Amino acid sequence: MARRPWSFKEDRRLMELAKSSTSLEEAAKLLGRSPDAIKRMALRLGLSLKSKGAKKG
Repeated sequence: MARRPWSFKEDRRLMELAKSSTSLEEAAKLLGRSPDAIKRMALRLGLSLKSKGAKKG
């Protein structure tokens, strides 16, 4: 699958979702991107998103 560029609006939306503790999977659904694409962009933006399956502790 071809990668499509991220828009400024999508960057801002991902930042908002990370601040509101949205899961990686939910952010992917909301932005219409794969979880891997969300992970890559979050890393580039210095954001932290938790996976639904992530264990605490």
